[in-house]
Amino acid sequence: MAFETTPKFVTFDMNGTLIRFRISDAIREVLGDRLPAEIADDFLQACKAYRIDECMGDYKPFQQIVAQSMERAMRGFGLQFRAADARAVYDHIPTWGPYPGVTEALRRLAEEVPLVIVTNSDDAHAARLVENLQAPFEVVITAEQMGVYKPRLRAFEYMFDKLGVTPEDIVHVSASPMYDLRSAAVMGIKNKVYVDRGFEADEHWLGYERITDIADLPVLFGLPRPTA
Repeated sequence: MAFETTPKFVTFDMNGTLIRFRISDAIREVLGDRLPAEIADDFLQACKAYRIDECMGDYKPFQQIVAQSMERAMRGFGLQFRAADARAVYDHIPTWGPYPGVTEALRRLAEEVPLVIVTNSDDAHAARLVENLQAPFEVVITAEQMGVYKPRLRAFEYMFDKLGVTPEDIVHVSASPMYDLRSAAVMGIKNKVYVDRGFEADEHWLGYERITDIADLPVLFGLPRPTA
């Protein structure tokens, strides 16, 4: 087992870690020919940067995060923003499913320790996405409940209070150093797992266990790999 003791909870980021968060694909689909191919990649990177910037201020519904980040990026690239486009992108979200192997790994791990979601989704989308995971979660904590988005440290404070735990009591799992693992380290969470999905750089100095296959997650807890 990678950890000295079995935690009280394993807490998970959801979108991008467990759920294949296909927002760039959705933006491409919704904008269609209005997004010139020669600027598409740079534009989508700008949307991503503006989304995290929008998450750093006072809480606003995730639909507004999507809309305002798209509007700022489109203004910068000289594209016309339409509110209906942002709504269409937002409406794609609850249709997304898990990465391969996620459901099996979560079910296996749930045999050993309770599982918790801590997500930047709102209540309505989180409920749908958790259903898509088809795995048992004891608690689902959303940005709407927290009144703040990760990577804000207050999100982790809310999680500790909600679960009645200290940083030593949990293992936190995420595919994002930027949204989760940097903040988790600052908040004193020693036991962390980085699910390297290739969209962020490895920041090994944060002191996490790094895996590239979700089937290896139960192994870190001394359990056998799940079978498909």
